[in-house]
Amino acid sequence: MSARRPWAWPLVPAYAATLAVKDWLRQAGALRVNRLQRPVVSVGSISAGGAGKTPVVIALAKMLREHAWDVDVLTRGYGRMGHKEEWVASQGDGAAQRFGDEPVLIARETGVMVWVGTDRFAAGEMAEVGFSAQRRGLHLLDDGFQHRQLARDFDVVLITEQDLEDALLPAGNRREGFEALKRADAVVVREEELEAVRERVWPLMREGAQMWLVRRRMHFPAPLFVFGAGLRPVAFCSVARPEGFQAMLMGAGCGVVETVAFDDHHVYSMRDIEKIVAIAKSLKATGFVTTEKDAVKLTVSMREWLETVGPLMVVTLEAEFADGEAVIRAIEAKLEAQTA
Repeated sequence: MSARRPWAWPLVPAYAATLAVKDWLRQAGALRVNRLQRPVVSVGSISAGGAGKTPVVIALAKMLREHAWDVDVLTRGYGRMGHKEEWVASQGDGAAQRFGDEPVLIARETGVMVWVGTDRFAAGEMAEVGFSAQRRGLHLLDDGFQHRQLARDFDVVLITEQDLEDALLPAGNRREGFEALKRADAVVVREEELEAVRERVWPLMREGAQMWLVRRRMHFPAPLFVFGAGLRPVAFCSVARPEGFQAMLMGAGCGVVETVAFDDHHVYSMRDIEKIVAIAKSLKATGFVTTEKDAVKLTVSMREWLETVGPLMVVTLEAEFADGEAVIRAIEAKLEAQTA
């Protein structure tokens, strides 16, 4: 078991005790749980970030729409400047600051209504006004595994090999103990980590729960693809696990000369862009590469400043279920059983 913040080990027992008290209160019925009219499918993880929830939410939203479901996404919108519950109404300059980077990305990639707000129940009530009575509708609850104030009908939880070695908060990034996996209807595992994860995770799952495999693919824009930012690009990102982004770039043959990492959900300023440009010039870089999640936070003027050095290449990280039809069948079967 590793700790990202070893100095915080003494605080872990207090954090674990707080989790235990909350679980006891829930079992005693002392904590209120709100239920929306339409079913809720939650996608979450046991870690504070970096499990790859956003690509999975996008993949599920697209698959459910293809199977004639009206879908919206309810999400908190980490790091956003707005405070009230609202839908992602624009995607231009300033949208990511108002709504959050991931909500804007989800809305752009899926075309579904995305609602942001700390109170996901209130956001869901607003969303349900727009549902058609003649069509099947459901809510996708983004990063909802710990948001148990809102009742859910199907719980999906992602787990990675890194999660299995991580410590509880605040020493590590794990939000819950592994026993929490028994709440899940399905556990999502990266295909390349299956052998390392399966034997340790299966015993932690409840009877009847499924394990879904997901493939991650990094897509580079045409026409130059991996060489879209030249042979010596500088990468920059504000994701929970920047080392993973860099490893995928290098594995794809992208000759990154430096990776500039900011905190997850970081809001870029011109000072940040000037720093990135200075690093690129010092290394004689040929351009830049970043993620879609980061790109939605860049203004036109920021992009123009970066392009004084070279082209900006935005890569897409997609998630694809190994057996998408089995995923849809499992969700629909659970929802049908609950309404029968």
